[in-house]
Amino acid sequence: MNLPYHPAKKEDLHHLGIEQVDESSMKERTLDLLDEFRKFARSFSVMLETCTRCGACAKACHSYLGTDDFNNLPAARAGLLRSIFARYFTWSGRLFRGFAGAREFDADTLDTWASYFYQCTVCRRCAVYCPCGIDTGEIVLAGRNILLRMGIAPSFLVTIGRNELQTGNNSGILKPAIIDSCSFLEDELRDETGIDIRIPVDKPHTEVLFLPSSSELFTNVETLLGAAKVFHILGVDWTLSSVMLEAANYGLHFDVEILKKHDRRMRTAAAAVGARHVILGECGHGWRAARMYAEGANGPVPFHLEHVLDYVAKRLPELNLTRLPLRATLHDSCNYGRGTGLLDSPRQIVKACVEEFVEMSPNRERNFCCGGGSGLLMDEMHDLRMQFGKMKARQIQALQPLDYVAAPCASCKAQLPLVLKHYGMGATVCGGVMDLVGKALVMEEMKAP
Repeated sequence: MNLPYHPAKKEDLHHLGIEQVDESSMKERTLDLLDEFRKFARSFSVMLETCTRCGACAKACHSYLGTDDFNNLPAARAGLLRSIFARYFTWSGRLFRGFAGAREFDADTLDTWASYFYQCTVCRRCAVYCPCGIDTGEIVLAGRNILLRMGIAPSFLVTIGRNELQTGNNSGILKPAIIDSCSFLEDELRDETGIDIRIPVDKPHTEVLFLPSSSELFTNVETLLGAAKVFHILGVDWTLSSVMLEAANYGLHFDVEILKKHDRRMRTAAAAVGARHVILGECGHGWRAARMYAEGANGPVPFHLEHVLDYVAKRLPELNLTRLPLRATLHDSCNYGRGTGLLDSPRQIVKACVEEFVEMSPNRERNFCCGGGSGLLMDEMHDLRMQFGKMKARQIQALQPLDYVAAPCASCKAQLPLVLKHYGMGATVCGGVMDLVGKALVMEEMKAP
């Protein structure tokens, strides 16, 4: 296979309970899985059968606009699966085949799926512009799930999936390293503020379980420090969990079973510390997985679930913030803007923290993707990701000079600095919304509960 990523090895797939399908059985197994998906979700069949190929999605897709590859046009990408679906599961495809847009399953079928279903960041912007409301991202995710069960997936995602199942975080960080990192960050906070601000781990009988991104313990530390300062000022009884260190749930990107299992881990982690309130940090897909899929995956959620930006926006009057001398904009993460409607809270916060706030155009649910979402943050896909990020770069370029791009999503924080550098805007800083809060917050002794 000529893939844009390193495929997972047989032994790595085995950790997820996946066995590679023998070549002689690939057609039969693929069609069985496709049949399972169409029975599992009627919406899947409806979206496959509804597309009129009007082309409205062409100008909406950053992948197509960045690569000029026909198969990255959303309707064409979905058509790679739609043509097989039509041939074997519709009467018109069985009778008229080519006339009905149907195609025989052949040796190239899985190769093209494996390549192009991982050149879509599942941003779902195409669904906003589609006159029929077809969500090509959902078709892509179904295709990725089918591919995994055939034994085809990026090594990057399989490794992360294994880490999440084994350790509760995508980096495979064990408890001693978590505690050591939090201790180091507490020292940093003490040196900066002169105040003893704790970052507790596995604190029992606590009110709030906080699930940040695991990157906040090592790379995006300012995001976690900002949250810790806010919790301290507000007198919140909170903790991290070594059972589930972070919000990220990579099962959303390629394996519904991992999504379900990692969601159950969140429930276990909350119960272990007695938390009745779970706050998720700056992880776009993590928030979407929890907010939109947790109940469907494992039943009613036994605690109050909230995003840190909604939480902080409601408590802004209680925080003493100074406006930083910055000209800043907000990048609406796809999984916030189009996935969960988290649009107003980050704006309220950024406006309270900077002297000048400017909007990208377009913005909110019509904003362009950063080009690195849905698990595509693989080194081997760097060049493609820069092409995917071309439209985002144009948005940011139009706002120059610009000091700060607020990106409240760990994947966006990893992708955007590379995009800015690639397109000649390396002087513009990219960081989280909670980073700004931490810098703008005037620290004082903890208020009485």
